[in-house]
Amino acid sequence: MEWGELERVVAAYGVGRSASYVCGHQLAVDKPVMLSRQLLSNSLVIGPDRTGRTVTVVDGVVASDAPSDARTLPCAGGEIGPGAVCAHTHLYSGLARYGMPAPVPPPTRFLQILERVWWRLDRALDAEALGAAARDHVARALLAGTTTLVDHHESPELIEGSLAVLAGVCEELGIRALLCYGATQRNFGPEEARRGMAECRRVPASPLLRALVGIHASFTVSDETLRAAGDLARELGTVLHVHVAEDRADVEDARARGFAGPLERMLSLGALVPGSILAHGVDLSAGQVALADAHGCWLVHNPRSNEGNRVGYAGALRHGHRVALGTDGWDADMAAEEAALVRLAAAHRDPHAGGRLAAGHALVAERFTAAAVPLTPGALGDVVVREGGRVRDVVVGGRVVVENGRLVTGDMVAIESTARREALRLWQRMAEMAASET
Repeated sequence: MEWGELERVVAAYGVGRSASYVCGHQLAVDKPVMLSRQLLSNSLVIGPDRTGRTVTVVDGVVASDAPSDARTLPCAGGEIGPGAVCAHTHLYSGLARYGMPAPVPPPTRFLQILERVWWRLDRALDAEALGAAARDHVARALLAGTTTLVDHHESPELIEGSLAVLAGVCEELGIRALLCYGATQRNFGPEEARRGMAECRRVPASPLLRALVGIHASFTVSDETLRAAGDLARELGTVLHVHVAEDRADVEDARARGFAGPLERMLSLGALVPGSILAHGVDLSAGQVALADAHGCWLVHNPRSNEGNRVGYAGALRHGHRVALGTDGWDADMAAEEAALVRLAAAHRDPHAGGRLAAGHALVAERFTAAAVPLTPGALGDVVVREGGRVRDVVVGGRVVVENGRLVTGDMVAIESTARREALRLWQRMAEMAASET
């Protein structure tokens, strides 16, 4: 992408001054286009609801007392609850719902799914497609009552500036997010990984956003890259976000390198700082889950994705005490994800799968230095009002983003229309890639 085009795209996505350096260039921004401090309401009183509950949000967090000039959000017929957390997702996959063609020939194992679907999709992304995917995914998440997304991004042909696009969408629509670029060496070698980690530095700090350091997975990077990722996480005061043992291929690769598994490899190389987020863990043992626990790591179960990819059920996670729930790029309707978890846990005779959705609040609170128990003083001001079994109102950091079931921070009709148009372009580029590989 030419610099002038990238500057136009970044500006269009409303990123503030802290994101004004992209690809080593300075954006021509005289004043912030959109800063979340301007978006977060100073004070809001929600309720009382039908149970008599009232929640006050001041300066983005739950407070004990309401200022005299606080705005109110009445909900006498509804019920107040915390916003949901999706602890692992991929915003870049947001266009998949719009008719992504099946790969030919059909994949028969997990690595083929990656190669013929997701790695081809991420290579085909440009800024317009990425922005459309993120907007659609974020809008649907908010409408479903999900107020925080922990995202893991990859777009090898659009590394520099990609997180600015995602940050701009999250700020604009008003969702809380942890963002990172998943560094890998699978396309262009060590330089690709270096650029991916450098992109993690560019996440604009704000009341809604925090940066993570991303690695795609142990099996797609070198020892040197893993060491560098741990060093960067410590430098930035954040944690690593990485796929771990999603499939046997990750385990076999680590063993071929002389380690007991990918978890042990990353620990031995200093990549996993306390609080690191390990997605999947399907092929971890009970002992390895306990080891992750002992090092203060989070594990994230993604049951619908694991079932769809036919990699198995992450049964060993029952031995963990820090296990949250994610979707791995499926729609961020966490009620649907939790229902899938309940169904699959019953099928696999796992009585310990409860509490994973709620655990996401503690994971996010660590990154925002907030109270871990939602809706209590000091907790993040992310609130959902449900009425008659549906999401009625959604508040993120004191800002009303959904009201009476309608997205108020964006035009859902326009968002979907753009997503459908960009999806067609994306499928065409993927088809061209497939043809060139045969």
